[in-house]
Amino acid sequence: MTTDEGDLAAFLRSRREQLKPEQVGLSSSARRRTPGLRREELATLAGLSVEYLERLEQGRDTNPSVAVLAALAEALRLSDDDKRHLAMLAMKRHSAALFPAPRPVSDEPRPTVLALLDRLDPTPACLLGPIYNVVAWNKAWETVSRPLGTPDGEPPNFIRHHFLNPATHRLFDDDDWAATADEVVGWLRSAQQDWGSDDEFRALVDDLSAVPEFAERWAAHPVAYRRPGVKRLFHPDAGILHVTLEVLLVGEAGHWLQLWLPHDEKTEHAIDALLSPSREAGNRSSSSVVTPGHRRE
Repeated sequence: MTTDEGDLAAFLRSRREQLKPEQVGLSSSARRRTPGLRREELATLAGLSVEYLERLEQGRDTNPSVAVLAALAEALRLSDDDKRHLAMLAMKRHSAALFPAPRPVSDEPRPTVLALLDRLDPTPACLLGPIYNVVAWNKAWETVSRPLGTPDGEPPNFIRHHFLNPATHRLFDDDDWAATADEVVGWLRSAQQDWGSDDEFRALVDDLSAVPEFAERWAAHPVAYRRPGVKRLFHPDAGILHVTLEVLLVGEAGHWLQLWLPHDEKTEHAIDALLSPSREAGNRSSSSVVTPGHRRE
């Protein structure tokens, strides 16, 4: 169990500081010295004493009851993802011995998962790890994504690529880039409760913390969970693509498959055109799976 004793406290503080007074029917004043709600205001809304809320936010009380957590979730207007995250943080504090230690970030995927990835070709698909390392991918995904720069790195990492590669600002418009940045930082925060003490996790956060766009989001303690979504990408060879990123959870080490499905007919034709030159070559190969250590030249 890798959840730090301060994670629950930091999460509660972050949500109080982000909740605007007018969202809970209170008047906002220019004289406020603290962002969001005051501690006394949240305590009143949740039916708690200010002293007890202070202990929770300072990490001096790490075992709040279900009733207290439910009252705080309601008072803080938590989203479903936030409620799920709060519940997991509390459960891991209460019942640490019942949670098996997660496998290392670099744990190898099952061979059958790689076989499944191979069989998904010609649908572009990749296998991702818990901190969004790209563990393996099929030939179709490499063909579509190589001009986007996504398979770069050893191993490739979606979050590092988004914040450290200036080319991503050419793939998205400003709003989509920011929305994707919010999403991937939320993914990483959600993974922290399991892999926060893993050396690879800490190295990734350390590398990215020098980037203001990442550091600001990380400090806000966002959480997000993997779910399908539509992305609008500018592909240098195919123009605008609208791709549905489908999610399939596999394996015991936090691995998951991401499938790139065309969201509209124009995108379907564009992807087919990108893949058509490579299909004959792919048919001559016994496997279409590529891993970072065995790249196609």
